[in-house]
Amino acid sequence: MLPPMRARLPGIVALTVPVLAGLAYLVTMGAPRFYVLINGGAFFLAAVLAATLPRVADTKAKRIFAATLIVLLFIPLASGPYLNGIARWLPVGPFALHSGALFLFAFVVLAARDEEYAPPMLLAALLAASLQPDAATALAVMLSAVGLYNANKDWRLVPVAGIALFASMVAALRGELPAQPFVERVLVSLAFQQPLAALALAFALLAGFLIIAHGINAERRVRHALAGCLFGFTLAAVFSNYPSILIGYGAAPILGFGLAIGLATGKARQTT
Repeated sequence: MLPPMRARLPGIVALTVPVLAGLAYLVTMGAPRFYVLINGGAFFLAAVLAATLPRVADTKAKRIFAATLIVLLFIPLASGPYLNGIARWLPVGPFALHSGALFLFAFVVLAARDEEYAPPMLLAALLAASLQPDAATALAVMLSAVGLYNANKDWRLVPVAGIALFASMVAALRGELPAQPFVERVLVSLAFQQPLAALALAFALLAGFLIIAHGINAERRVRHALAGCLFGFTLAAVFSNYPSILIGYGAAPILGFGLAIGLATGKARQTT
């Protein structure tokens, strides 16, 4: 059995490589200093979460945690802020955190470990994404379902993926906002300015994806579902005006990814 920190190390590397590449991009391309500080602070907190969080082993505790995350995914619909009828952000003091990027990664880990309820859990997350509307979160749900199906061959995940694909297309038509510099479509915009830098950022994201899919100390179903979630968010940012998670400005995906890695790779606490 691997020592606790050694077992967590691949997951921490999967977080570190794209985030540090993103910080280098923000600095070299002249992003506001505030962006660099926020992403750097979020990375520190995410690394602590990835290194210290225990695994939620008890079935009842997992489901309570998952239900809490689902409620949090729906909160923006009640709390706002709304922008052109779109509500995807959780107000936390002076910050507005993207709820899907903050909570979906961890939720996918919990769903992957609940074979009985994984399909309806993913559908509940999809409902929140559809109502906001948020095509990126819907696409992440879809590819999480694909990754989970690839791992356990549960046929119920096939219609979930199909429904999520349709929902993501509908949300894309209803919920696109103008792209913000250093936040959305980072790879696309950078490719026109500095193609080699864009390629380096893409490889950093790919490295994180491959480590999650094949290298972290977690069950195959967790690895594939979490990798699918990461790929879904990344794909949305390439094809539409959605945040470029981990490499662009935004604390929510960095924190959410660190939380998920901690849950995925942590050891269950022993009870006496």
